[in-house]
Amino acid sequence: MSAAPLDTVQYCLIVDDEPRLRQVLVHLMRNDGFTCLEAGNGEEALVHLEQHTITLVMSDLRMPRMDGLELLRQIRGRWPDIAVVMITAVADVEVAVSCLAIGAMDYLTKPFHLEEVRARVAQALEKRRLVVENRGYQESLQEKVAAQARRLEELFLASVQSLAEALEVKDPYTRGHSIRVSHYSVAIARELGLDGELLRQIELGGHVHDIGKIGVREDVLNKPGKLTDAEYEHIMTHPMVGWRILAPLLGETPVALNVVRSHHERFDGRGVPDRLAAGAIPLEARIAAVADSFDAMTSDRPYRPDGLSVDAAVGEIVRCSGSQFDPEIVGALVSAVGEGRIVVIPRSPSYFRAAALV
Repeated sequence: MSAAPLDTVQYCLIVDDEPRLRQVLVHLMRNDGFTCLEAGNGEEALVHLEQHTITLVMSDLRMPRMDGLELLRQIRGRWPDIAVVMITAVADVEVAVSCLAIGAMDYLTKPFHLEEVRARVAQALEKRRLVVENRGYQESLQEKVAAQARRLEELFLASVQSLAEALEVKDPYTRGHSIRVSHYSVAIARELGLDGELLRQIELGGHVHDIGKIGVREDVLNKPGKLTDAEYEHIMTHPMVGWRILAPLLGETPVALNVVRSHHERFDGRGVPDRLAAGAIPLEARIAAVADSFDAMTSDRPYRPDGLSVDAAVGEIVRCSGSQFDPEIVGALVSAVGEGRIVVIPRSPSYFRAAALV
């Protein structure tokens, strides 16, 4: 990792109430060329910020006197060019999302590997560089600004994808599920003749469609037996939970948000959360519903150790055409599978890795 030479001296401020963690990060960042400062809470950090021109702040969320969220708000308001990386735990994912919305450029989850720290810091510094350069080029180099803005968006969405990966840590049975649903959705969408920005947003929606399961209790998420009515209602809150989490972040990608909110709507109007019927369900959500169910049936689950065969899964989806699923979308899935554009590849007797050949 190399720090972008925007400033002559690269100051890194480490803010955490755990001295041992500060020492680890200080040692790492010094080796990467930073001059490091330390603070035990947000109030101490503000003193350093007022005295030095700081490039990077790495701050814990939970600290006495002034926590990381308030420190982040102060930095964004007074020193907007500082790259801020927040440090949290998987259990605080929703708070981490709030940090991204306020203006953090990335976040780390405890425990973390040193190489992960390097990668996240490099990504945050690149975002900082692009933000600073965008300000200077805005009037005279509009084309370059647009290209860099797209790169900023890509880096931002990479942070959102990290949330989906955090979910897979919580639920081992969903490992790879979001990627497969994204691939299947793209294959089905292409079968329907969709392309361009719409296809890109459908792909993104597939990646984050289940992020709301972060709010589902693990004993329900991993229950090996049949769910009770109350447990089923609890797990089916995840579309709205995910929508609330991601709405502040994905406001400019409404198609992806539609996938998150509406992928459990049913064609007959008996789905959740809005009980939409037929054409009222966004096309992208109808696509994701078929892709999601296809992957669920062909993958291992706590209540079913071995996934169904492709033929059996397709047969079940065809059986539910017109009730649970849009017949047009079902037809596109059947066509994509039949023409080899969607393939489920068994990696081991108890685990499937999926690929969409699109």
